Amino acid sequence: MTEKIDEHPDTAAEVVEDERIRWDKGLDFVLSCIGFAVGFGNIWRFPYLCYKNGGGAFFIPYILFMVFAGIPLFLLEVTIGQFMSYGGIRVWNICPIFKGIGLATTVIDFWLNQYYIVIIAWALFYFFSSFTTELPWSHCRNKWNTFNCTEFKSGYVDQLSNYTANETRGYETVSPVDEFWEREVLQITHGLSEMGGLRWNLVGTLLIAWVLNYFCIWKGVRSSGKVVYFTATFPYVIITILLIRSVLLEGAADGLIYYLKPDITRLRDAQVWVDAGTQVFFSYAIGIGSLTALGSYNKFNNNCYRDTMIVAFVNSFTSFYCGLLIFSVLGHMSVEEGLPISNVATTGPGLIFIAYPKAVSLMPFAPMWSCLFFFMLLLVGMDSQFVTVEGFVTAIADFFPRYLRRGYKREIFVLIVCASSFLFGLSMVTRGGMYVFQIYDYFSASGMVLLCMAFFECVAIGWIYGGERLYANMETMIGYRPLGIFKWCWIVFTPVISLAIWIFSVANWTPLKYENYVYPPWGVGIGMCMALSSMLCIPAWAIFSLANTEGSMRERLQKLTTPHLRPFQIVLPGKLEKAVEMQEMEKLS
Repeated sequence: MTEKIDEHPDTAAEVVEDERIRWDKGLDFVLSCIGFAVGFGNIWRFPYLCYKNGGGAFFIPYILFMVFAGIPLFLLEVTIGQFMSYGGIRVWNICPIFKGIGLATTVIDFWLNQYYIVIIAWALFYFFSSFTTELPWSHCRNKWNTFNCTEFKSGYVDQLSNYTANETRGYETVSPVDEFWEREVLQITHGLSEMGGLRWNLVGTLLIAWVLNYFCIWKGVRSSGKVVYFTATFPYVIITILLIRSVLLEGAADGLIYYLKPDITRLRDAQVWVDAGTQVFFSYAIGIGSLTALGSYNKFNNNCYRDTMIVAFVNSFTSFYCGLLIFSVLGHMSVEEGLPISNVATTGPGLIFIAYPKAVSLMPFAPMWSCLFFFMLLLVGMDSQFVTVEGFVTAIADFFPRYLRRGYKREIFVLIVCASSFLFGLSMVTRGGMYVFQIYDYFSASGMVLLCMAFFECVAIGWIYGGERLYANMETMIGYRPLGIFKWCWIVFTPVISLAIWIFSVANWTPLKYENYVYPPWGVGIGMCMALSSMLCIPAWAIFSLANTEGSMRERLQKLTTPHLRPFQIVLPGKLEKAVEMQEMEKLS
């Protein structure tokens, strides 16, 4: 369809109905959002930040940032997607000068698609390795074990140790779970300059992960909307089973106390507040365009406000719930190993692929619990992965709806996206792949990048398009106005929070490291290019648009800040029934 400038920008709302596929049911959308937002960050990052930043006291800044930043931005992204009925790029026709936000989020999705699924490949490797009578990381009788390996409880160390250093010193010991991760799963080299060959077992699990991902989304939201009924709900069954088992273990109570005991004095540290803010942005998956893509498949009158509240509650509850599981296990592990909990609680892959495998190896029927845990990781990861891929596909397909939106052409396009992302991801399943993975994780979708996206989204909608105006659009869609606090968040609170945390993060930036390995300048340079590849899209598009628009500077700014809406009849706020009626008329015509 052709586009035009809305002649009534202050009061008009556009009713969009085209050949776009829609969710069959509203529950499909809700479960997809839950599956997308609930990911690995809920399982390993939130529990770690809680124990690091004052236990239960961490909930105070977390809840404040959730209310004044996380939920408002979640609602904003879903709402504009539903209202404009476009994905990540063309949705910014609502404020054309900021279409660079859409380009930036699509670039972020491009990077995310390549590296996030590698974590799923690792989880699959552990899952398949669990089908045995004795877990391979529970003893030192494997071909990859060294003479430094020890099964003695006192010999456990909480970080990966360099094998050469251990061999030289002679008196240091390494846990079998460390050696399984470093010497069997990764077979890691000494640095980024030593990539080594492909780890063919990981190539296989990565391929399996991509095949599963493809068949989840190849038919669009009609297929993925049904997959999430299982992938978004069954993990809670597994988590509950594991939690019941874990709290019955010796030492579980100590772990839970360590997790929840508040240390109010930690709130004086600015880093605690920064950690809480960045965790909210990570946890709610804000600033990568996928929520906009999910919202774009909603019907015009879907109650996106209600859905946002449901997803927000489930997402934050899941973070807290996973913390109970993880720290009950770490408490047991602390007792078994004779070490303080602070020495066994690590973040990132160390928590999931070292601490928890060690803990389940100490349980009765260890292979069964291990299978359950890594199957849960597989489901949690797949939800987030295929929604991110869908966000990228939707953004591109909106430019070529006749060719990429439906039928076998879409299926071929999705196959191309999956296959190319798989090929890019091969660099992360080499023997030096962990170093590449860390660059992707540290730069491509870092807190600095997501905070930048959040700030400019608030500027575009809250300040230029108008928070009050979006409220009028929401009233048209759902029949009533949400709480007024969200409008003020878009205009004031959220951009201030985003900018403040961004400035603090930049000021306190630390060089990239993996364990004791410090990345060379050229490796950091590659990472900085990845981060800038998305952030620079915003000013670059604004400059490009201003340079290629006719008229005086004032006229150019006026044109580029006027929404581009498609030529349907204008619906005034509060006329929900009329809006739906005109949708049906438009379809018939």
